[in-house]
Amino acid sequence: MRITSQGQIALPQEVTEKLGFLPDTEIEYQIEGNLLLLRKREKSEKGSALISLMKGSANTGMTTDQIMKLTRGE
Repeated sequence: MRITSQGQIALPQEVTEKLGFLPDTEIEYQIEGNLLLLRKREKSEKGSALISLMKGSANTGMTTDQIMKLTRGE
């Protein structure tokens, strides 16, 4: 591997597959001496709790059919 002029590296596919680094995977890094450690960022419990709290709370007073007609311009 090489570092590009923009300071980027490309991980080999075998590494990304083994670690489960898919596109848009958020990773964390840690520097220990001259080592760089990478790992998947754990999902935030706070974020998950917020999503659970908000789930199902939107209410437009419209049915799904009415919303679809509106978005289609009918």
